[in-house]
Amino acid sequence: MADPKGFLTTGREVAETRPAGERVKDWNEVYVPGSLLPIISKQAGRCMDCGIPFCHNGCPLGNLIPEWNDYAYREDWKAASERLHATNNFPEFTGRLCPAPCESACVLGINQPAVTIKNVEVSIIDKAWGSGDVTPQPPERLSGKTVAVIGSGPAGLAAAQQLTRAGHTVAVYERADRIGGLLRYGIPEFKMEKSHINRRIEQMRAEGTKFRTEVEIGKDIDAAKLRRRYDAVVIAAGATVSRDLPVPGRELNGVHFAMEYLPLANKVQEGDLTVSPISAEGKHVVVIGGGDTGADCVGTAHRQGAASVTQLEIMPKPGEERNANQPWPTFPMLYKVTSAHEEGGERVYSVSTTHFEGDEDGNVQALHLVEVEFKDGKLEQKPGTERRIPAQLVTLAMGFTGTDQANGLVQQFGLELDERGNVARDADFATNVGGVFVAGDAGRGQSLIVWAIAEGRSAARGVDRFLTGASALPAPIRPTDRSLMV
Repeated sequence: MADPKGFLTTGREVAETRPAGERVKDWNEVYVPGSLLPIISKQAGRCMDCGIPFCHNGCPLGNLIPEWNDYAYREDWKAASERLHATNNFPEFTGRLCPAPCESACVLGINQPAVTIKNVEVSIIDKAWGSGDVTPQPPERLSGKTVAVIGSGPAGLAAAQQLTRAGHTVAVYERADRIGGLLRYGIPEFKMEKSHINRRIEQMRAEGTKFRTEVEIGKDIDAAKLRRRYDAVVIAAGATVSRDLPVPGRELNGVHFAMEYLPLANKVQEGDLTVSPISAEGKHVVVIGGGDTGADCVGTAHRQGAASVTQLEIMPKPGEERNANQPWPTFPMLYKVTSAHEEGGERVYSVSTTHFEGDEDGNVQALHLVEVEFKDGKLEQKPGTERRIPAQLVTLAMGFTGTDQANGLVQQFGLELDERGNVARDADFATNVGGVFVAGDAGRGQSLIVWAIAEGRSAARGVDRFLTGASALPAPIRPTDRSLMV
């Protein structure tokens, strides 16, 4: 145990953010650089090293949290990094982007604020990169087997790195012009600077992983031909089909999916564009969807100079404390204020969009909404609550409905889908097509980054066993596992 009295003597303290008025003027990460290291050892000392560490259950990766908390408390950063990497290929991603279900499951959280597990994690990995402790781990020998990974998001990258280190020759195919999937173009720069992705890619290149960008399997290469070219294939193409809002006026100019809007802002930061073709500058912006993607749209609109930003959510406003039907250690639905929300804007709950209003040129000018409430388990509109709000830019951030089938990948492979429209797989993450496996959102449906990495690691074990007859690679989850939620 790090500090037997740490949880009694030290209060919870989290990373310091830069002033909102300062950070909306740039695209750098919102946190004050270096603000965690002076406090993080004491924060790690709050960990109680529980006899049954429920944080392990909250995290699908099975991160060895009490162990690396102990090392961080003792400031043995090299050992902490080794324990961190034992279960997680990319802790700098999860330490910045994961909503930390491990903290919701922290035993201390029963009656105190939980340990700042996520902050400890990102401190360890940033210290490891700065100290040169993160190095390539190429395999000692090659197996002679080849694997194609379709998609370079967290699931695809995790599977590729695991299989490369196991000695297989791995090529990652990405339809975008850069590697990273939604990490690259779906996550704004202020939430995670892309330098973190770039240095991981260079580590993977040094280990032997090959990358092929601007190649869409199903369009540029026939999926069946790809299967014949490689000994095994991992589909990690994500659940990229955005949920639409089929109401009158949807066709108006200025109404866009979030994944049309966010990538263009990131391309400006990459230097590909001078100004985004879809910009919030000077406009009244409405974001439909109250989740993390919606918050990313809010923060992006602030930085582009929006005249106003309003975020709409059809569900009621969550409470600030756990409901009785969401007891510890489940992941509770709580009211969350992200850094983007701290920067301004209005959040409106329990409303539904009825239609969009346009001008004579076909551009959206306003949005009409109505308040809704649950009655007998169904959402019903409340009469007399209709209103109109100005909107020259609307982003739809209502989640995703499944993997892309328009590009022919599913049909060309001959893949079976489950009842939710995801690619079906067995206990080894194998599809109905021999030698073809699926990992991440393509098989699970829309989920968290930590689940994507866990899926990639687990699918890699299935592939390794298929290729060699046995595998020593870890498999932290099964395809049927679900989040610790009620």
